Amino acid sequence: MSSFERGILSEHDLKKTGNKVVYGIMVLFIALMVFSMLYPILMTMFNGLKSNQEVNSFPPHFFPKEWHFNNLKEGLNYIDLLMFLKNTFFIFVGNMVITLVVLGMSSFSISRMNVPGKKVFYFFFLMTLFIPAASYMIPNFVNLKELGLLNQYAAFWLPAGANTFYFLLLKNFFDGLHPEIFEAARIDGASEPRSFFTIAVPLSVPIFATLAIFIFSTAWNDWFWPSLVMHSEDKYTLATAIYKYVINVKALNNNIKFAILFMVSVPPILVFLLFQKFIMRGVSLSAVKG
Repeated sequence: MSSFERGILSEHDLKKTGNKVVYGIMVLFIALMVFSMLYPILMTMFNGLKSNQEVNSFPPHFFPKEWHFNNLKEGLNYIDLLMFLKNTFFIFVGNMVITLVVLGMSSFSISRMNVPGKKVFYFFFLMTLFIPAASYMIPNFVNLKELGLLNQYAAFWLPAGANTFYFLLLKNFFDGLHPEIFEAARIDGASEPRSFFTIAVPLSVPIFATLAIFIFSTAWNDWFWPSLVMHSEDKYTLATAIYKYVINVKALNNNIKFAILFMVSVPPILVFLLFQKFIMRGVSLSAVKG
C-alpha cells in the first residue's frame, strides 16, 4: 500500500480510459498555465542577456546566440536602483507599521470589545469595498495637498490606515481567536492595548505575514500614485523610476531595458516563493464567516 495520501484519482481510477482522458486534459491545462506564467519572465531574462541587435532582429528567437552578462552591470550603472529600492522599502515598512497599529487595533476593538454600534461600523466598512478606487483618488490627492503632505512618505502611510480590505481580514481573523484568552487577561488586570500587543499580535502572525506580502507587492508594483504625490527624483519608488527612466526612454537600448526589468522582477518572485504558505493560510483563517 502506498504511503502517499490519496489524491483525487487513485491508481485504480487511472486505469479507466475516461479518467485517463480527463486527467490528461487537466495536466495539459496546468502545463499551459505554467507556460503562460513563466514565458514572460524567461523572455525578459533572455532578452536582457542578448545584444541589442539580436533583441531587435526578426524573426525573434528565444535563447541568446551570445550571452552578454555585462548588460546587467550596465543596467545597474544606468539607474540608481538602490536609492529607489530604499524608498520603496521605506514606504513598505511605514505602511506595515500603520497596518499593524491602526488597522490592527481598530479591527481588534470591533472584534473583541463592546463597541456601541459595531455591527453598523462593520457593514459600513464592508460597503466601501464596492466603491471604485479611481473615484476617491482625486479627493485623497486634494486632502493630502491641503495637509501639506505631498512629496512626503506620509502620503502613503496615511491612506494605509484606511484600507478596508485589510481591516476586514484582520477583524475576521480576530473573531476566530478564543475569547477565553482575553477574558483571562482582563481578570489578571491587562488593559486592552496590552492584550492586543502581547496576546493578539503573537497569535496573528499568519495574517500579518499575509498582509506583509500584499503590502510589499503593492509598494513594489504601484507607479501611478507615487508619480502623483512624489515630485522629487530622490523620493521616487522603484516602479515610478522604472516607468519614467526605463520604459519611456527611447534612447536606451532594448537589451538594457530588459536587463533592468528582469533585475527588478526577481525580488518579488523570491518574496512570494519564500512566504507563499502564509497567503492561503492567512486568507483561509480570516475568511468571512456567515
